Amino acid sequence: MTPLAELLRPTTLDNYIGQQHLVGEGAVLRTLIESGKIPSMIFWGPPGIGKTTLAMIISNTLQRPFHTLSAISSGVKEVREVIEQAKKEEGAILFIDEIHRFNKSQQDSLLGAVERGTITLIGATTENPSFEVISALLSRCQVYVLKEFGKAEMEQLIEAAVKHYASNGLKVEIKENDALLRISGGDARKLLNALELVVNKNGERKTGNGEQVVVLDNKRVTDVIQQNLAFYDRQGEMHYDIISAFIKSMRGSDPNGAVYWLARMIEGGEDPVFIARRMLIFASEDISNANPNALLLANACFEAVTKIGYPECRITLSQCAIYLANSAKSNSTYMALNNAQQAIRRTGDLSVPLHLRNAPTKLMKELGYSDGYKYAHDYSGNFVDQEFLPDALRGTKFYEPGDNTRENETRKLLQWRWQGKYGY
Repeated sequence: MTPLAELLRPTTLDNYIGQQHLVGEGAVLRTLIESGKIPSMIFWGPPGIGKTTLAMIISNTLQRPFHTLSAISSGVKEVREVIEQAKKEEGAILFIDEIHRFNKSQQDSLLGAVERGTITLIGATTENPSFEVISALLSRCQVYVLKEFGKAEMEQLIEAAVKHYASNGLKVEIKENDALLRISGGDARKLLNALELVVNKNGERKTGNGEQVVVLDNKRVTDVIQQNLAFYDRQGEMHYDIISAFIKSMRGSDPNGAVYWLARMIEGGEDPVFIARRMLIFASEDISNANPNALLLANACFEAVTKIGYPECRITLSQCAIYLANSAKSNSTYMALNNAQQAIRRTGDLSVPLHLRNAPTKLMKELGYSDGYKYAHDYSGNFVDQEFLPDALRGTKFYEPGDNTRENETRKLLQWRWQGKYGY
């Protein structure tokens, strides 16, 4: 039986929901498609927001041969077979889902065909292509960022599903949609899978006049999904929920929760590099200078995982996850950067004070560049009080040390140095 999500997959841009910044009237990608000349490209965005559908629409609109591979199950052999087939065709498109899972040699195998125009590559990824796609391939592709669906787009999908059921003799009445929206989290596939599951599990449907009616509310949706979670997640759609639980367990300093969710990912075949990268981010975002060694260990873990691979690297992942969970926590440097970025958005690009500017030429020296700058090493304790911010931000505090052993020492040092300036 064809899934609802597949039945509702649009085949034209006019029926495509969302991503109007790319495919709306006059938008960059729509203009390219209408011109009939498209570059190789990479669609980057969260799951279930129409990356595969958009690739298929492009192929249908341009009437190009369309080949599709999944990076999970395909390798260099399959890529070469498609390229050989494409040589016999005109303007073939190769769509590679989850292209971030291709290793360097697999991505290298695409280069020649993309450069010669044998294929037009369309890759889809949920990961930042700057990190996941080799630079040689990335330079030959346009990167388009697809946005997560908002409430309006999700309600459009619900309306389309209701109309589809009605055309097949089933009235679906949705009294409340909060649970559907919450469960799907901006993922169209999850939304339609959930809706289909609840409709199929709704039991007796006939009313007094013989009409088939299904009534859905928040309680009904929640009950059915909780009772059928394994079926609902049959495509591995809890990927982001589980990594979220893993991160939150480490942030909450619970090594038992952390190692449990790590094991869930390992048993589910998650990419170990993905796990290691998330721990590397976590070490700076959630531990930071409360324990600088955490970043060193997380980086060592990342390097070890890339060298070792499964199954041995699971031991390294466990060691690092438990260390990060047990470590002191601080988000002070993360918040300091956020605060500084907010100030920049508020005040714009303020001028660098003259005493902080470099003065490599005579003219610059005459204009006062570097005048008044005090060289810290010329002073006791390698410190001298001077202003390092633009005048409009003078005395603004961006960094607030966290409440932990290391940063409490940092706070004392700041208090001694700045004597009340910045509020320390």
